[in-house]
Amino acid sequence: MPAGAQGLRGGAAAPTPQSTLAIRTPTGLHSPWWFGAAFWRIGPFFGGRLAIRRRAPIPGPASDCTVERSLLRRFVCYTHPKFSQSSVAVSTAYITHPSSLLHDMGPYHPECPDRLTAIGDRLISAGLDGYLRHYSAPMATQAQLARAHGREYLATIEAASPASGLHYIDPDTALCPHSLDAARHAAGALVLATDLVARGECLSAFCAVRPPGHHAERNRAMGFCLFNNVAVGALHALSAHGIKRVAIIDFDVHHGNGTEDIFSDDERVLMVSTFQHPLYPYSGTESVSPNMVNIPLPAGSGSDAFRTAVRESWLPALEAQQPEILYVSAGFDAHREDPLAGLKLTEADYAWVTRELVAVANRHGGGRIVSTLEGGYSLSALGRSVTEHIRELLAA
Repeated sequence: MPAGAQGLRGGAAAPTPQSTLAIRTPTGLHSPWWFGAAFWRIGPFFGGRLAIRRRAPIPGPASDCTVERSLLRRFVCYTHPKFSQSSVAVSTAYITHPSSLLHDMGPYHPECPDRLTAIGDRLISAGLDGYLRHYSAPMATQAQLARAHGREYLATIEAASPASGLHYIDPDTALCPHSLDAARHAAGALVLATDLVARGECLSAFCAVRPPGHHAERNRAMGFCLFNNVAVGALHALSAHGIKRVAIIDFDVHHGNGTEDIFSDDERVLMVSTFQHPLYPYSGTESVSPNMVNIPLPAGSGSDAFRTAVRESWLPALEAQQPEILYVSAGFDAHREDPLAGLKLTEADYAWVTRELVAVANRHGGGRIVSTLEGGYSLSALGRSVTEHIRELLAA
């Protein structure tokens, strides 16, 4: 990470700081107790790392850097294994929209509005929310959606939107009166995230939106998904920003059949994924095109199997492709507490894989990462896992 305090790229206006603080960082003095004893209130542990928050102004002159409170990253958010005298980098964007809370497929459906509430609450309790740059997702335009989906399909989804009640597309996927708007904003979040990251206004972005997208094929909605959000974002990068090489990383417990359907044999896009198999949608193991690196894992697989797949299969493919921007279909339903599957990952695994992806992005893509929520249905595990994922994005 670049040394010293870094302003936002591209001349974007920073959030209005509530105060400016001078941080003194003597050479070699990196112990978290030093900050706690002198200037900080040490918060609880989250994933083995300390959350630290400002308690009082720091007296004395600044020796290394002066940073605005609203831009503090490592010092204020947490101590981190990569902690050094380097401090503030470009912000991470957090993109969502109120319509995501209005999309409701009925009582007891696991893909529910409470998922976003669980994420937001956990980010606040972890002390990270204030160090994200918050944006409201726009609606994706018809032209942006049509890069990933057929126009007849888009018309079919629009016609299926009910004035009241629920309209079921399949036994798992339904539209309420607010679903179409939510889906357009969810796809639009990826467009905005791509613009922010490609222009250098933010180094990374997380899209806290629903419905999710990675099961939506070019001409078919399924698996809770209407529009393929990550595909809309990746195609926007290729079409609007002149990017030539894109990588999509999918660690949802279910195979991202929709993303594979849209990008199969597209040499500009590499997709790497792990997923439980056999499990819905029962795909990803046959007739796989050369730009797909699919690693099926049996039920019961845990950290060792997942990390081996990443090290031995994902990382060599990513190094060979040298992506200019990374997209993450961030599903957290491979967590051991999730009720819909049987893999045994923990939030520590999500933190680890995020660090690995950040390293790839730093080597080949100027650090550019766009991540979007897919699955994850244990509310507590989801909130904890997303928080660790975002913690690592903030650390980049």
